[in-house]
Amino acid sequence: MPCQRNVAERRSRIAFLRAAAAFALGLLLPLLGLAAGPDLGAGSQDAFRQAGPQAAHILDLWRLTLAICSAVFVAVLVAFLYAIWQAPRASESRPPDLSVLQREERGPRRSVLIGIVISTLLLFVLIVASVLTDRALAALSLRDAVHIEVTAHQWWWEARYDDEDPSRVCNVANELHIPVNRPVLLTLKADDVIHSFWVPNLGGKKDLIPGRTATLQLRADRPGTYRGQCAEFCGLQHAWMAMLVVAESGDDYEAWAERQRAPAAEPAEDAQQRGRDVFMSSTCVMCHAISGTSAGATRAPDLTHVGSRRMLAAGALPNTREQLARWIADPQQYKPGTNMPPVQLPQADLENLVAYLSRLQ
Repeated sequence: MPCQRNVAERRSRIAFLRAAAAFALGLLLPLLGLAAGPDLGAGSQDAFRQAGPQAAHILDLWRLTLAICSAVFVAVLVAFLYAIWQAPRASESRPPDLSVLQREERGPRRSVLIGIVISTLLLFVLIVASVLTDRALAALSLRDAVHIEVTAHQWWWEARYDDEDPSRVCNVANELHIPVNRPVLLTLKADDVIHSFWVPNLGGKKDLIPGRTATLQLRADRPGTYRGQCAEFCGLQHAWMAMLVVAESGDDYEAWAERQRAPAAEPAEDAQQRGRDVFMSSTCVMCHAISGTSAGATRAPDLTHVGSRRMLAAGALPNTREQLARWIADPQQYKPGTNMPPVQLPQADLENLVAYLSRLQ
């Protein structure tokens, strides 16, 4: 029996060491920059690939926190394993000597006290680092900033580009465009429940609480398309509440903004004309707006330039004619719980409506 017990103890030690090594390796890989993953390209959502100063400050704090916590974890693990390895063994024929155990406890007590002091000092280091990071985030210059008011709904994002000239104000949904190397000031609101705005490549997350207004400042230092996500559970379709942030050159941004300020394009074909008639005579006008027409509702996304967007239903579907037709016919199939009801139309009317909406670039 004693021999079998010793074998079992050795196997337990080996298994524990393997598990501890795997866990420690999993913690250290991100610190070494090996777990950032491949470049996701369009729609990148990766906090390890910062594209602006705000995200860089947060990543630096995370790396410091991970380094300290990993070092403490390894030190505690080594001390624990050493204590197990050196602990006196008792058997059925040799009971433990309590006097010896009491003498041997004096050294570990000092080690525990030293560990408490060191841990306390490291916690103060993290507090100071957190304060300095918060100050760095607030120090971003907002000179010549783009002002965007973002309102979160269940389950989509509404964005209003503010301007001193009312004629230059425009509304978009689920897709933001921002100029590279120019600060952006987001004013964040929630229309119904608590949401959270988070674009990992560009900055930290900010909660949106109904009845309160929050602000978030960020800047993109390189062009790219970055995926944002609601980071606070907000209901059935929380997972399908995404947003694309497109960072582009100043000229490209101004060209995009000018197109967004323009009214909806006039139908160029008979099918598109019939599609506009279908839209204006259906229940669509009760929720949606299209600039340049009599449709001016604000309950659902503005469709003035819906054809230029890359995705439908806040990331649930790609924006193609086929998917747009399916979405209109049965939204609940793709996003159960959404406020949009199925639109029952003859096939010809549905095709004309899709032709018209796709025209709205």
